[in-house]
Amino acid sequence: MQPGTDLPATAPTRSNPIPTTSNPGASPLAATAPGQLRVIKRNGTVVAFEDSKVSVAITKAFLAVEGGTAAASSRIHETVAKLTEQVVATFKRRMPSGGTIHIEDIQDQVELALMRAGEHKIARDYVIYREARAQERAAKAALSPESQQAAERINVVQADGSRSPLDIERVRTIVAEACEGLADVSEAAIIDEALRNLYDGVAAEEVSTALVITARTLIEQEPNYSYAAARLLLDNLRAEGLSFMGVAELATQQDMTIHYPAALKAFIKRGIELELLAPDLQDFDLEELGSALLPERDLQFSYLGLQTLYDRYFIHSDNTRFELPQIFFMRVAMGLAAREEAKNARAIEFYRLLSSFDYMSSTPTLFNAGTLRPQLSSCYLTTVPDDLFGIYGAIQDNAMLSKFAGGLGNDWTPVRALGAYIKGTNGKSQGIVPFLKVVNDTAVAVNQGGKRKGAVCAYLETWHMDIEEFLELRKNTGDDRRRTHDMNTANWIPDLFMKRVFDDGDWTLFSPNDVPDLHDLYGKAFEERYQQYEAMAASGELKLHKTLKAQSLWRKMLGMIFETGHPWMTFKDPCNLRSPQQHCGVVHSSNLCTEITLNTSADEIAVCNLGSVNLPQHIENGVLNLDKLRSTIRTAIRMLDNVIDINYYSVPQAEQSNFRHRPIGMGVMGFQDALYKLDVAYGSDQAVSFADQSMEAISYYAIEASSELAEERGSYSSYEGSLWSQGIFPHDSLDLLIQHRGEDYIQVNRDQSMDWAPLKAKVAANGMRNSNVMAIAPTATIANITGVSQSIEPTYQNLYVKSNLSGEFTVVNPYLVKDLKARGLWDKVMVNDLKYYDGSVQAIDRIPDDLKAKYATAFEVEPRWLVDSASRRQKWIDQAQSLNLYINNASGKKLDVTYRMAWFNGLKTTYYLRSLAATGTEKSTVESGKLNAVSSGSATPQPAPVPQACSLDDPDCEACQ
Repeated sequence: MQPGTDLPATAPTRSNPIPTTSNPGASPLAATAPGQLRVIKRNGTVVAFEDSKVSVAITKAFLAVEGGTAAASSRIHETVAKLTEQVVATFKRRMPSGGTIHIEDIQDQVELALMRAGEHKIARDYVIYREARAQERAAKAALSPESQQAAERINVVQADGSRSPLDIERVRTIVAEACEGLADVSEAAIIDEALRNLYDGVAAEEVSTALVITARTLIEQEPNYSYAAARLLLDNLRAEGLSFMGVAELATQQDMTIHYPAALKAFIKRGIELELLAPDLQDFDLEELGSALLPERDLQFSYLGLQTLYDRYFIHSDNTRFELPQIFFMRVAMGLAAREEAKNARAIEFYRLLSSFDYMSSTPTLFNAGTLRPQLSSCYLTTVPDDLFGIYGAIQDNAMLSKFAGGLGNDWTPVRALGAYIKGTNGKSQGIVPFLKVVNDTAVAVNQGGKRKGAVCAYLETWHMDIEEFLELRKNTGDDRRRTHDMNTANWIPDLFMKRVFDDGDWTLFSPNDVPDLHDLYGKAFEERYQQYEAMAASGELKLHKTLKAQSLWRKMLGMIFETGHPWMTFKDPCNLRSPQQHCGVVHSSNLCTEITLNTSADEIAVCNLGSVNLPQHIENGVLNLDKLRSTIRTAIRMLDNVIDINYYSVPQAEQSNFRHRPIGMGVMGFQDALYKLDVAYGSDQAVSFADQSMEAISYYAIEASSELAEERGSYSSYEGSLWSQGIFPHDSLDLLIQHRGEDYIQVNRDQSMDWAPLKAKVAANGMRNSNVMAIAPTATIANITGVSQSIEPTYQNLYVKSNLSGEFTVVNPYLVKDLKARGLWDKVMVNDLKYYDGSVQAIDRIPDDLKAKYATAFEVEPRWLVDSASRRQKWIDQAQSLNLYINNASGKKLDVTYRMAWFNGLKTTYYLRSLAATGTEKSTVESGKLNAVSSGSATPQPAPVPQACSLDDPDCEACQ
């Protein structure tokens, strides 16, 4: 029997009333409502008072005693309604102007109401349950005698050198807060283990560190310890940040309801003094914004997410982080709202969206919003001209863009090939490779402000004479002067080449100075002109060329991606034929992460601004909540559009392009988590259908939001003549691709479930604010921050150690653990089995088949499911998606089939090829008595030396997050 579970039932000392904060459930633009009641929970968080929770608690108490029979149902419903009204009326009578109530006071009133109503049996059981829960909590927090004795022997050395006894009561308070509301998490287990690793004379900061590390080591046994570890880390953050700002020396999470508003004002003041923040932040109403901060949202973080923010995102001075999580989100929100007319209200709206984790801006925006140089954009695409001045100018542009955290995509196709004639010197060209070596070293030298590696990708069309040497740039053998080990490369493949591969035809390579117009042609126009050049080469009119079998070059492309992971496969014609902006330019390449498809030229450097919707946050009761999704997207599109006007542009061509076309790229993350919540396996028709339907809804609402912004702010300047202006939406543009490619070379699904006619009418009337609206980025880092699976990726492993720039983190699939617990299968033996099988459930006999299908890992999902889902999404996206392909036991045949299938299914781009490496999962444990002890798991042998092309946290991937 568990009555009243919606109202926590233990009773630590009540807090004094705490000043009211804003209501997280209110309208984004509404101020705090007068007369509002708030509830202080046991962990100190303050939330809105909800009548429904009182009703649910009382109903559960009745059902636990009387059951849910039809006869009892009517009486229970009527009685609960009356009792709820009495309890609510009591507090509204006491506090007509609003105020705060402790959770225990509410439960006391529930007991009293039950007694006064004569429901003595219900009241008696409710009291007994509360007492039992209190005893459970007390037992959970009880320390062993050994730990009590150990604590008494420990003296702590403070920062000033003084010694004082270990404050075990504060330790217990902090750990109790960290474990509040977390199932299967033991306060005593954390404290006992931490005390075993402390000693007399330990430094004060090491006490907190020991608690954090202890909780970390328990994550593999229970995923909820990740949240406990994050909350323990918060204590360190509070001590560091609040003391630096002069707000407080120490604070519990409960104290933050008072301290956060003061900390926001102190943070803005100190940040401006240190020349780290933009002075215009002080023009906001900091009192209003401070009262809008929601301290309880600190508790949403997993350990990996909070540690990532601390290490790499929070504002710092002399290596002291003085930005706290909710201040961080508010700082970003203020930066994005700085030019809004109602900037305080908009800042609160943006803050609520970001801090809810329903949507997250990209890493450059999180890094730089509200700072002196707000470089908020994620991606920059350039075309390199065929002259020495232009080439080194492009390399300088790379350096300036990389300096402020941008990821780069360079189109090198115009640069003449090795052996081509140079009129100015009467000599011959050295081709593109020596210049790419300079680009590679520039990316290493200019490392995005020291926060991340410089990241650049070079693109080359498949007909370029240097293509064969370009394919070998990432090899570890050969002349190292003609290798680029630190940059990425990608093939820009015309449809005609793929047709020749399918038809086993010949392929001719040219130098672009001999065939200059091929660079700007695509579709049927490209095919016709290319064939003319082939005839000219055959007649001897074009001297510099090379003819080979298309399949021979294709096999070399596959061989290099098999061996080095590069160059990636991206497809020129679908990127251009489906581009809304084909009336005013050509897409010459994609970006660093292959999801951006924007025009570039000598005068324009394409820019894209990214953010991602957190898909599982919009799954409720087993369905996609379309109303919530629409609301999220409307605010997100406004935030992304604001980036264009606020952004710092380090080169003029980028500013010119961005203001002319105003492209943005809204994507998704957590696709795998959404499938888990829907109880759907990634490798299934249901998953493919969900990819289709969810992306259709996102596309619909994103286009709608951009059109509504156009009505408010005006269309982008190059709108007329675009596909949008012709009523051709992304899914309609498939007709253009089919028309140019031919029906024999494409297979795409054309289903749709929403009524698009009203939206087309709206766009026809209002126009579009943004030339491009959608792009699915990898989201490696922002997915870590929000605690969900990356982008559209399947689960890598169900238990493994993730390594990135912030360290090593045990990751265990919480959905799997939940399902195994429900079936009585989660225990230490299961943990050991998952370690032994490198996070795979397939070989564990006692796991049922349905769970084996649901929790198949990335290399256990057939690549066709990845391609099918991506093809359905691509139907709705006006740009592209970062699609990693996972292939176990990769072979030439598997790669051939997979990449042909990607092109045949209408994909615009693919990203990394990931193959299983001969390395095992690391295991962390406390069984040995050593904190964070790590051992290697069994290796997974490979039939061929296939390296993993990109680690799961490749820093290069983060530029597009």
